[in-house]
Amino acid sequence: MDPSNKPHVPTGSPPQGRPCRIALLYPGDREARRRAAPEESRFQPLFQALAALCVVAEPAVYHDDSCDEVRRQLLQVDGVLVWMNPIQDGRTRSVLDAMLRDVSAAGVFVSAHPDVIGKLGTKEVLHTTRDFGWGGDTHLYRSVSQMRRELADRLRGGARVLKQLRGNGGLGVWKVELDDRSETIVRVRHAVSGAVEERLAIGEFCGRCAGYFAAAGGMLDQAYQPRLTEGMVRCYLVHGRVEGFGLQAVNALYPPPPGASIEAAPQPTKRLYHPPSLPGYQTLKLQLENDWVPALQRRLGIATDRLPVLWDCDFLLGPKTASGTDSYVLCEINASSVSPFPDSAVEPVAQAAVERSRAARARVPTPRA
Repeated sequence: MDPSNKPHVPTGSPPQGRPCRIALLYPGDREARRRAAPEESRFQPLFQALAALCVVAEPAVYHDDSCDEVRRQLLQVDGVLVWMNPIQDGRTRSVLDAMLRDVSAAGVFVSAHPDVIGKLGTKEVLHTTRDFGWGGDTHLYRSVSQMRRELADRLRGGARVLKQLRGNGGLGVWKVELDDRSETIVRVRHAVSGAVEERLAIGEFCGRCAGYFAAAGGMLDQAYQPRLTEGMVRCYLVHGRVEGFGLQAVNALYPPPPGASIEAAPQPTKRLYHPPSLPGYQTLKLQLENDWVPALQRRLGIATDRLPVLWDCDFLLGPKTASGTDSYVLCEINASSVSPFPDSAVEPVAQAAVERSRAARARVPTPRA
Protein backbone atom coordinates (compact mmCIF):
# COMPACT_ATOMS: atom_id res chain seq x y z
CA MET A 1 0.00 0.00 0.00
CA ASP A 2 1.16 3.54 -0.71
CA PRO A 3 2.27 4.75 2.75
CA SER A 4 0.60 8.10 2.07
CA ASN A 5 -2.81 6.38 2.01
CA LYS A 6 -3.06 6.19 5.77
CA PRO A 7 -5.54 3.63 7.10
CA HIS A 8 -8.07 4.48 9.77
CA VAL A 9 -7.10 2.49 12.86
CA PRO A 10 -9.89 0.22 14.22
CA THR A 11 -11.36 1.34 17.54
CA GLY A 12 -13.48 -1.71 18.45
CA SER A 13 -12.52 -5.16 19.67
CA PRO A 14 -11.28 -7.08 16.61
CA PRO A 15 -12.57 -10.56 15.79
CA GLN A 16 -10.15 -13.46 15.66
CA GLY A 17 -7.78 -13.42 12.71
CA ARG A 18 -6.56 -10.44 10.75
CA PRO A 19 -8.89 -7.43 10.60
CA CYS A 20 -10.99 -6.79 7.54
CA ARG A 21 -9.53 -4.18 5.16
CA ILE A 22 -11.72 -1.91 3.07
CA ALA A 23 -10.68 0.87 0.70
CA LEU A 24 -12.77 3.90 -0.18
CA LEU A 25 -12.03 4.93 -3.77
CA TYR A 26 -12.77 8.47 -4.94
CA PRO A 27 -11.27 10.85 -7.53
CA GLY A 28 -8.19 12.97 -7.14
CA ASP A 29 -4.80 13.66 -8.69
CA ARG A 30 -1.45 12.31 -7.55
CA GLU A 31 -0.99 15.09 -5.02
CA ALA A 32 -4.41 14.38 -3.53
CA ARG A 33 -3.46 10.70 -3.37
CA ARG A 34 -0.18 11.50 -1.65
CA ARG A 35 -1.90 13.69 0.95
CA ALA A 36 -5.00 11.52 1.48
CA ALA A 37 -5.96 10.96 5.13
CA PRO A 38 -9.23 9.60 6.52
CA GLU A 39 -9.59 12.39 9.06
CA GLU A 40 -9.53 15.00 6.27
CA SER A 41 -11.79 13.11 3.87
CA ARG A 42 -15.41 13.98 3.06
CA PHE A 43 -16.02 10.35 4.08
CA GLN A 44 -14.67 10.81 7.61
CA PRO A 45 -17.92 9.62 9.28
CA LEU A 46 -17.80 6.42 7.22
CA PHE A 47 -14.14 5.86 8.06
CA GLN A 48 -15.06 6.23 11.73
CA ALA A 49 -18.02 3.84 11.42
CA LEU A 50 -15.79 1.23 9.76
CA ALA A 51 -13.16 1.62 12.46
CA ALA A 52 -15.84 1.04 15.11
CA LEU A 53 -16.52 -2.29 13.38
CA CYS A 54 -12.83 -3.26 13.70
CA VAL A 55 -12.10 -2.57 10.04
CA VAL A 56 -8.84 -1.15 8.69
CA ALA A 57 -10.22 1.43 6.25
CA GLU A 58 -8.02 3.35 3.84
CA PRO A 59 -8.44 5.98 1.12
CA ALA A 60 -7.74 4.94 -2.46
CA VAL A 61 -7.62 8.23 -4.35
CA TYR A 62 -7.93 7.46 -8.04
CA HIS A 63 -6.96 8.96 -11.37
CA ASP A 64 -6.46 7.09 -14.63
CA ASP A 65 -2.79 8.06 -14.48
CA SER A 66 -2.40 6.13 -11.21
CA CYS A 67 -4.53 3.15 -12.22
CA ASP A 68 -1.80 0.51 -11.84
CA GLU A 69 -0.82 1.87 -8.44
CA VAL A 70 -4.42 1.78 -7.22
CA ARG A 71 -4.87 -1.73 -8.65
CA ARG A 72 -1.94 -2.97 -6.52
CA GLN A 73 -3.47 -1.31 -3.47
CA LEU A 74 -6.91 -2.84 -4.03
CA LEU A 75 -5.51 -6.35 -4.47
CA GLN A 76 -4.37 -6.13 -0.84
CA VAL A 77 -7.82 -5.32 0.62
CA ASP A 78 -10.99 -7.33 1.13
CA GLY A 79 -13.40 -4.80 -0.30
CA VAL A 80 -13.62 -1.44 -2.02
CA LEU A 81 -16.44 1.12 -2.06
CA VAL A 82 -16.30 3.30 -5.17
CA TRP A 83 -17.35 6.91 -5.73
CA MET A 84 -16.69 7.96 -9.33
CA ASN A 85 -19.09 9.76 -11.66
CA PRO A 86 -19.85 8.37 -15.14
CA ILE A 87 -18.05 11.43 -16.51
CA GLN A 88 -15.33 12.75 -14.18
CA ASP A 89 -13.23 15.76 -15.22
CA GLY A 90 -14.05 15.07 -18.85
CA ARG A 91 -13.12 11.37 -18.72
CA THR A 92 -15.35 8.31 -18.75
CA ARG A 93 -14.93 5.42 -16.32
CA SER A 94 -13.68 2.97 -18.96
CA VAL A 95 -10.16 2.58 -17.54
CA LEU A 96 -11.37 2.42 -13.95
CA ASP A 97 -14.14 -0.06 -14.72
CA ALA A 98 -11.77 -2.45 -16.47
CA MET A 99 -9.48 -2.35 -13.45
CA LEU A 100 -12.36 -2.88 -11.01
CA ARG A 101 -13.54 -5.93 -12.97
CA ASP A 102 -10.04 -7.40 -12.70
CA VAL A 103 -9.90 -6.71 -8.96
CA SER A 104 -13.33 -8.24 -8.46
CA ALA A 105 -12.31 -11.34 -10.42
CA ALA A 106 -9.38 -11.70 -8.02
CA GLY A 107 -11.84 -11.97 -5.12
CA VAL A 108 -12.11 -8.40 -3.82
CA PHE A 109 -15.63 -7.20 -3.05
CA VAL A 110 -16.39 -4.18 -5.30
CA SER A 111 -19.38 -1.90 -4.82
CA ALA A 112 -20.86 -0.75 -6.95
CA HIS A 113 -19.56 -3.28 -9.47
CA PRO A 114 -19.34 -1.82 -12.99
CA ASP A 115 -21.60 -4.55 -14.39
CA VAL A 116 -24.29 -3.70 -11.84
CA ILE A 117 -23.95 -0.01 -12.64
CA GLY A 118 -24.40 -0.94 -16.30
CA LYS A 119 -27.81 -2.38 -15.43
CA LEU A 120 -28.96 0.04 -12.74
CA GLY A 121 -27.15 3.30 -13.26
CA THR A 122 -28.08 4.26 -16.82
CA LYS A 123 -31.20 6.07 -17.93
CA GLU A 124 -32.17 3.00 -19.97
CA VAL A 125 -33.43 1.36 -16.77
CA LEU A 126 -36.26 3.91 -16.76
CA HIS A 127 -37.43 2.43 -20.06
CA THR A 128 -36.80 -1.17 -19.02
CA THR A 129 -39.04 -0.68 -15.95
CA ARG A 130 -41.60 1.68 -17.49
CA ASP A 131 -44.41 -0.75 -16.66
CA PHE A 132 -43.66 -0.54 -12.92
CA GLY A 133 -45.71 1.73 -10.70
CA TRP A 134 -42.88 4.27 -10.81
CA GLY A 135 -42.91 4.48 -14.61
CA GLY A 136 -44.88 6.51 -17.08
CA ASP A 137 -44.79 7.83 -20.63
CA THR A 138 -41.23 6.75 -21.41
CA HIS A 139 -39.53 5.90 -24.72
CA LEU A 140 -36.05 5.00 -25.91
CA TYR A 141 -34.34 6.24 -29.07
CA ARG A 142 -31.55 4.04 -30.42
CA SER A 143 -30.54 6.35 -33.26
CA VAL A 144 -30.75 9.97 -34.33
CA SER A 145 -32.90 8.92 -37.27
CA GLN A 146 -35.42 7.24 -34.96
CA MET A 147 -35.52 10.37 -32.82
CA ARG A 148 -36.16 12.53 -35.90
CA ARG A 149 -39.03 10.26 -36.93
CA GLU A 150 -40.79 10.01 -33.57
CA LEU A 151 -40.05 13.11 -31.48
CA ALA A 152 -42.32 15.58 -33.29
CA ASP A 153 -45.43 13.42 -32.79
CA ARG A 154 -44.71 13.03 -29.08
CA LEU A 155 -44.17 16.75 -28.66
CA ARG A 156 -47.73 17.38 -29.84
CA GLY A 157 -48.83 15.83 -26.56
CA GLY A 158 -46.76 18.22 -24.45
CA ALA A 159 -43.22 18.93 -23.31
CA ARG A 160 -40.69 16.11 -23.09
CA VAL A 161 -37.43 15.59 -21.21
CA LEU A 162 -34.65 13.89 -23.17
CA LYS A 163 -31.66 12.37 -21.39
CA GLN A 164 -28.41 10.81 -22.53
CA LEU A 165 -28.09 7.29 -21.11
CA ARG A 166 -24.91 7.92 -19.11
CA GLY A 167 -24.11 11.23 -17.50
CA ASN A 168 -24.30 13.37 -14.38
CA GLY A 169 -24.72 16.98 -13.30
CA GLY A 170 -27.47 17.67 -15.83
CA LEU A 171 -25.20 16.97 -18.80
CA GLY A 172 -27.21 15.74 -21.75
CA VAL A 173 -30.59 16.38 -20.11
CA TRP A 174 -32.91 18.59 -22.17
CA LYS A 175 -36.43 19.94 -21.84
CA VAL A 176 -37.97 20.10 -25.31
CA GLU A 177 -41.34 21.54 -26.35
CA LEU A 178 -42.92 22.76 -29.55
CA ASP A 179 -42.77 26.46 -30.21
CA ASP A 180 -46.21 28.06 -30.01
CA ARG A 181 -45.97 29.32 -33.60
CA SER A 182 -44.59 26.26 -35.39
CA GLU A 183 -44.60 22.47 -35.32
CA THR A 184 -41.10 22.30 -36.80
CA ILE A 185 -39.43 24.61 -34.27
CA VAL A 186 -38.75 23.57 -30.67
CA ARG A 187 -37.78 25.43 -27.53
CA VAL A 188 -35.01 23.58 -25.73
CA ARG A 189 -33.32 24.08 -22.36
CA HIS A 190 -30.25 22.18 -21.15
CA ALA A 191 -30.26 21.20 -17.46
CA VAL A 192 -26.74 22.48 -16.79
CA SER A 193 -26.24 25.56 -14.65
CA GLY A 194 -26.67 28.86 -16.51
CA ALA A 195 -28.25 27.35 -19.62
CA VAL A 196 -30.75 29.53 -21.49
CA GLU A 197 -33.70 28.54 -23.62
CA GLU A 198 -33.03 28.25 -27.36
CA ARG A 199 -35.27 27.98 -30.42
CA LEU A 200 -34.14 25.38 -32.97
CA ALA A 201 -35.52 23.36 -35.82
CA ILE A 202 -36.33 19.85 -34.63
CA GLY A 203 -33.80 18.37 -37.05
CA GLU A 204 -31.10 20.73 -35.80
CA PHE A 205 -31.75 19.74 -32.18
CA CYS A 206 -31.65 16.04 -33.09
CA GLY A 207 -28.34 16.59 -34.84
CA ARG A 208 -26.96 18.33 -31.76
CA CYS A 209 -27.73 15.15 -29.79
CA ALA A 210 -25.77 12.87 -32.14
CA GLY A 211 -22.83 12.70 -29.73
CA TYR A 212 -25.00 11.16 -27.03
CA PHE A 213 -25.86 8.26 -29.32
CA ALA A 214 -22.21 7.74 -30.22
CA ALA A 215 -21.15 7.77 -26.56
CA ALA A 216 -23.87 5.67 -24.93
CA GLY A 217 -26.05 4.20 -27.66
CA GLY A 218 -29.26 6.09 -27.18
CA MET A 219 -31.40 8.74 -25.51
CA LEU A 220 -34.32 8.41 -23.14
CA ASP A 221 -37.54 10.37 -23.68
CA GLN A 222 -39.90 11.00 -20.75
CA ALA A 223 -42.95 13.20 -20.37
CA TYR A 224 -42.14 16.46 -18.58
CA GLN A 225 -43.57 16.52 -15.05
CA PRO A 226 -45.41 19.81 -14.38
CA ARG A 227 -44.94 19.42 -10.61
CA LEU A 228 -41.17 19.72 -11.00
CA THR A 229 -40.97 22.84 -8.83
CA GLU A 230 -42.59 21.02 -5.91
CA GLY A 231 -39.33 19.18 -5.45
CA MET A 232 -37.54 15.89 -5.87
CA VAL A 233 -37.41 13.03 -3.37
CA ARG A 234 -34.17 11.06 -3.23
CA CYS A 235 -34.39 7.67 -1.51
CA TYR A 236 -31.03 6.38 -0.29
CA LEU A 237 -30.78 2.59 -0.25
CA VAL A 238 -28.35 0.15 1.30
CA HIS A 239 -28.87 -2.98 -0.78
CA GLY A 240 -32.68 -3.24 -0.70
CA ARG A 241 -33.54 -1.04 2.30
CA VAL A 242 -34.23 2.69 2.39
CA GLU A 243 -31.87 4.23 4.96
CA GLY A 244 -32.60 7.91 4.43
CA PHE A 245 -34.21 10.61 2.32
CA GLY A 246 -33.05 13.78 0.62
CA LEU A 247 -35.55 16.51 -0.29
CA GLN A 248 -34.66 19.28 -2.73
CA ALA A 249 -36.26 21.71 -5.14
CA VAL A 250 -34.69 20.93 -8.52
CA ASN A 251 -35.57 23.61 -11.05
CA ALA A 252 -32.90 23.38 -13.74
CA LEU A 253 -35.51 22.82 -16.48
CA TYR A 254 -38.05 25.35 -15.22
CA PRO A 255 -38.07 28.67 -17.13
CA PRO A 256 -38.17 32.21 -15.73
CA PRO A 257 -41.43 34.13 -16.03
CA PRO A 258 -42.19 35.40 -19.56
CA GLY A 259 -39.97 38.35 -20.45
CA ALA A 260 -37.83 38.00 -17.32
CA SER A 261 -34.07 37.39 -17.21
CA ILE A 262 -32.62 33.94 -16.60
CA GLU A 263 -31.81 35.01 -13.03
CA ALA A 264 -35.55 35.17 -12.33
CA ALA A 265 -36.00 31.42 -12.87
CA PRO A 266 -36.65 29.36 -9.71
CA GLN A 267 -33.36 28.33 -8.14
CA PRO A 268 -32.57 24.89 -6.74
CA THR A 269 -32.55 24.64 -2.98
CA LYS A 270 -30.07 22.92 -0.74
CA ARG A 271 -30.87 19.24 -0.30
CA LEU A 272 -32.13 18.47 3.20
CA TYR A 273 -31.37 15.03 4.63
CA HIS A 274 -33.72 12.98 6.76
CA PRO A 275 -33.77 9.54 8.41
CA PRO A 276 -35.79 6.66 6.94
CA SER A 277 -38.56 7.32 9.49
CA LEU A 278 -39.45 10.67 7.85
CA PRO A 279 -43.23 11.21 8.20
CA GLY A 280 -45.15 11.58 4.97
CA TYR A 281 -42.85 9.28 3.00
CA GLN A 282 -43.45 5.91 4.63
CA THR A 283 -45.80 4.77 1.87
CA LEU A 284 -43.10 5.50 -0.72
CA LYS A 285 -40.49 3.73 1.43
CA LEU A 286 -42.57 0.59 1.81
CA GLN A 287 -43.54 0.53 -1.86
CA LEU A 288 -39.91 0.88 -2.88
CA GLU A 289 -38.67 -1.81 -0.50
CA ASN A 290 -41.50 -4.30 -0.89
CA ASP A 291 -42.58 -3.87 -4.51
CA TRP A 292 -40.37 -1.82 -6.81
CA VAL A 293 -36.86 -2.91 -5.77
CA PRO A 294 -37.74 -6.65 -5.77
CA ALA A 295 -39.38 -6.20 -9.18
CA LEU A 296 -36.28 -4.36 -10.40
CA GLN A 297 -34.06 -7.20 -9.18
CA ARG A 298 -36.17 -9.77 -11.00
CA ARG A 299 -36.26 -7.74 -14.20
CA LEU A 300 -32.49 -7.10 -14.25
CA GLY A 301 -31.32 -10.35 -12.65
CA ILE A 302 -29.55 -8.75 -9.67
CA ALA A 303 -29.38 -10.66 -6.36
CA THR A 304 -29.70 -8.64 -3.16
CA ASP A 305 -26.04 -9.14 -2.25
CA ARG A 306 -25.10 -7.74 -5.67
CA LEU A 307 -27.09 -4.55 -5.24
CA PRO A 308 -24.82 -1.60 -4.46
CA VAL A 309 -23.96 -1.02 -0.83
CA LEU A 310 -25.18 2.54 -1.43
CA TRP A 311 -27.41 3.78 -4.26
CA ASP A 312 -30.37 6.06 -4.66
CA CYS A 313 -33.64 6.45 -6.55
CA ASP A 314 -34.78 9.96 -7.49
CA PHE A 315 -38.50 10.64 -7.76
CA LEU A 316 -40.52 13.57 -9.05
CA LEU A 317 -44.11 14.13 -8.05
CA GLY A 318 -46.54 12.76 -10.63
CA PRO A 319 -50.25 13.48 -10.98
CA LYS A 320 -52.44 13.24 -7.90
CA THR A 321 -54.35 9.98 -7.61
CA ALA A 322 -58.15 9.81 -7.55
CA SER A 323 -57.98 9.82 -3.74
CA GLY A 324 -55.81 12.93 -3.72
CA THR A 325 -52.54 11.26 -2.71
CA ASP A 326 -49.23 11.84 -4.48
CA SER A 327 -47.92 9.55 -7.16
CA TYR A 328 -44.20 9.31 -7.91
CA VAL A 329 -42.30 9.11 -11.20
CA LEU A 330 -38.76 7.72 -11.21
CA CYS A 331 -36.43 10.14 -12.96
CA GLU A 332 -33.03 8.61 -12.20
CA ILE A 333 -31.14 5.89 -10.37
CA ASN A 334 -27.66 6.79 -9.12
CA ALA A 335 -25.21 3.99 -8.40
CA SER A 336 -21.81 5.38 -9.41
CA SER A 337 -21.09 8.15 -6.90
CA VAL A 338 -23.75 8.71 -4.24
CA SER A 339 -22.37 11.49 -2.08
CA PRO A 340 -23.18 13.17 0.21
CA PHE A 341 -25.74 10.96 1.93
CA PRO A 342 -27.75 11.13 5.17
CA ASP A 343 -26.11 10.48 8.52
CA SER A 344 -28.69 7.75 9.06
CA ALA A 345 -27.12 5.74 6.23
CA VAL A 346 -23.53 5.80 7.51
CA GLU A 347 -23.72 2.83 9.89
CA PRO A 348 -25.84 0.67 7.55
CA VAL A 349 -23.34 1.32 4.74
CA ALA A 350 -20.44 0.34 7.00
CA GLN A 351 -22.18 -2.81 8.24
CA ALA A 352 -23.13 -3.93 4.73
CA ALA A 353 -19.61 -3.27 3.41
CA VAL A 354 -18.06 -5.34 6.20
CA GLU A 355 -20.46 -8.24 5.70
CA ARG A 356 -19.82 -8.39 1.95
CA SER A 357 -16.06 -7.93 2.27
CA ARG A 358 -15.71 -10.67 4.88
CA ALA A 359 -17.80 -12.99 2.72
CA ALA A 360 -15.53 -12.24 -0.25
CA ARG A 361 -12.44 -12.94 1.83
CA ALA A 362 -13.89 -16.27 2.99
CA ARG A 363 -14.24 -17.33 -0.64
CA VAL A 364 -10.61 -16.46 -1.44
CA PRO A 365 -8.56 -17.40 1.65
CA THR A 366 -5.15 -17.32 -0.06
CA PRO A 367 -3.19 -14.08 -0.64
CA ARG A 368 -3.74 -12.43 -4.01
CA ALA A 369 -0.93 -11.74 -6.44
